[in-house]
Amino acid sequence: MIKQLYRDLVELPGVSGNEKYVRKYVRAELEKVSETIYQDKLGSVFGAINEQKQGPKVMIAGHMDEVGAMVSAITDKGFIKMIPIGSINAPIMLSQHLDIIIEDGSAVPGVVASKPPHLLRDGVSKQVTDFDDFLLDIGADSKQHACELGIKIGQMIIPHNNFTITKDGKKFISKAWDDRFGVGMAIEILQSVDKDTIPCQLYCGANVQEEVGLRGAATSASMIKPDLFIAVDCSPCTDTFEDSEIGGSLGGGFMIRFYDPRCIMHQGMREFIETTAKNNNIKFQYYKSGGGTDAAQVQLTDDGVLVCTIGMPSRYIHSTTSMIHIDDYEAVKAIILALLKELDFQKINDIKANV
Repeated sequence: MIKQLYRDLVELPGVSGNEKYVRKYVRAELEKVSETIYQDKLGSVFGAINEQKQGPKVMIAGHMDEVGAMVSAITDKGFIKMIPIGSINAPIMLSQHLDIIIEDGSAVPGVVASKPPHLLRDGVSKQVTDFDDFLLDIGADSKQHACELGIKIGQMIIPHNNFTITKDGKKFISKAWDDRFGVGMAIEILQSVDKDTIPCQLYCGANVQEEVGLRGAATSASMIKPDLFIAVDCSPCTDTFEDSEIGGSLGGGFMIRFYDPRCIMHQGMREFIETTAKNNNIKFQYYKSGGGTDAAQVQLTDDGVLVCTIGMPSRYIHSTTSMIHIDDYEAVKAIILALLKELDFQKINDIKANV
């Protein structure tokens, strides 16, 4: 069974630029197991252990933010206009239950308006399919009524969550696995690792604003200045609709993200991860991505940083819900703990030399 930590995280609201509820929770959990807490000026937060060791700085991060939307206008009739935050395929929003998070942290529920077939039969009317045309119906009778309910321009909008465990008990359905899973894993690594058995200084935590341009990773890496960075992020599976050797399958093990448009994996790093996984009988698969992770930004810090992304297979990310598998969760945790045991300065130099 997955830890309660993960359910707590996915239930929290936190689109890019509005991660305060997630950060408060993350910081509280990190403070329980860290020697030092670091927080940059954008709001990324990390806990550190082993800073007294003469070893490399290893940084492990998920990202706090989820895709969602923002209130951009209130119509005279009381409907809510929205703009997307992060990359979302607009048609999946039709008829979805969404929550507007108002100033006191409570949620105002609503549903995205869609036209029923009865109103489309004239051959002229068209279904709304673009974010600019979507209307969120919160049951307000007028603009004044919506304002009285607490609605203001700029408030975040998130999917109404229905955390669900599948019948076989092995899969978990929720919003925001991308990337509250990575945030939870970073915390869990600090909770689980035996600091006396790892040769490195360890910094684990979470970045802000990944979904809108990897922004938090730039400032947090400048703050910590790691020798090696591991992004833990959900990666989309293709197995629902097609089979692929580089697309990812649920239950297939952690993903080695060997290529994305902004980060071609260092060959020494790839070989290190492959060898460690094989030596420890940890199941893995390869993944070729069309998008990027925080690793792409961190690699450009100062004169360059060794980076990798350990991918958690997830179906249906960047929508209102997604699914993960307990076996992949265990594989992600196992490979990170195994890597940490070997990461001394000699290993870092060996990886760099293997280009």
